[in-house]
Amino acid sequence: MRVKQFIIPLLLVLILIMFNRVFKETFNRANNYFSNQALYNTDVMAPQKFFEKTWRVIARDYYEPSLNHQDWSRWKNRYSGKIKTDEDARVAIDSMIASLNEPYTRYLTKKDFEDLATSITSKIYGIGVNIYSNSGKIEIFHVMPSTPADLAQLKQGDIISEVDGKDINGMNVSEVAALVRGPENSVVELTILRNGEKFTKKIKRKEIKIKNVKSSVLNNHIAYIQIISFMGETTPSEFVEALDNTKNTDSVIIDLRGNTGGLLDNAVFIANMFINNGEIVEIIYRNGNKKTISAAPNKNLVKKPVVVLVNGASASASEILSGALRDSHTAKLIGKKTFGKGLVQKVVPLPNSTGLNVTIARYLTPNGTDINKLGIQPDIEVGNEFDFYLNDSQKDIQLETAKNLLEKELNK
Repeated sequence: MRVKQFIIPLLLVLILIMFNRVFKETFNRANNYFSNQALYNTDVMAPQKFFEKTWRVIARDYYEPSLNHQDWSRWKNRYSGKIKTDEDARVAIDSMIASLNEPYTRYLTKKDFEDLATSITSKIYGIGVNIYSNSGKIEIFHVMPSTPADLAQLKQGDIISEVDGKDINGMNVSEVAALVRGPENSVVELTILRNGEKFTKKIKRKEIKIKNVKSSVLNNHIAYIQIISFMGETTPSEFVEALDNTKNTDSVIIDLRGNTGGLLDNAVFIANMFINNGEIVEIIYRNGNKKTISAAPNKNLVKKPVVVLVNGASASASEILSGALRDSHTAKLIGKKTFGKGLVQKVVPLPNSTGLNVTIARYLTPNGTDINKLGIQPDIEVGNEFDFYLNDSQKDIQLETAKNLLEKELNK
């Protein structure tokens, strides 16, 4: 899968929450989604009953009634009386889900569920670095200002070889990230390789709040707003603040490159800032039941020329937003074809502090286009699939194309 080639962010920072009253109702609706869907269920359930409950949830909620053209009862009968331990239940659930042959429905262990909650609340305890795997080595590609890592003088390009004396050779990014994170004020010891030298750093973990939106002004008059993720509960308010920070501009670039998605309501919220009437997205549930989400009247509509940057890792909520803006003739899309994830998931809390991420629907863009496994073709195709992650010496062709298009638009 192309997204797996992507750099996986570990930590980002949060800016102050500010949002315009005009958007308050939509913002509250988004927060209701989080609170209703992401509560832990701490009830303890025996393994056999736990498996059967998961079986029932999928049978009830899965978007495709035939469940991949199979008799779903065979799974319940297959393991009847055979599941004795929690591990038995997990293996049986994973095997059952695999039969759906669909990558987004998955069982969430307690740790998976905790990680999801972290993404939604935009808060984590760590040191303030982003890491990725470079030729099998775990390398720091960004150190956030004023974080413990910054104060410890870690640098971009540093290679982490050990965490608390444990050799991390062969571990993936997620595994290393889990070792680096920990309780607030606890200490983590990192062994670092830099320019052929090895040294250790003891760093005290602090709360690192995740920033999902960044903004700046280009060419003195173009607002540049990058949405890193639609997952966090602060994404709507951060976007409103970004618009406020760049209000003295005459055009907008929204950068969705590398944004692999998040929550539906966040995408709808942001689309409604640019679309005053008409459809934003159509959701199609099992048995063909449909729900059309339309823009609400908005007195503070953003009325500026808009360009959206996309690439092969722009997925899910990114595609909902870019599809709505393009189909409504609000924005031009520049970059490479998007990933093609046209399915909607719901998080169902399960007993034992676990959960299920289950696909409950598919969606269409306002023009009725099903983009699942197909993606959205940009209006102007330029650059490489992952151009957004560039070395300082490389030119961002996609961004330059967007700026040139807006300059021409404004000079007409």
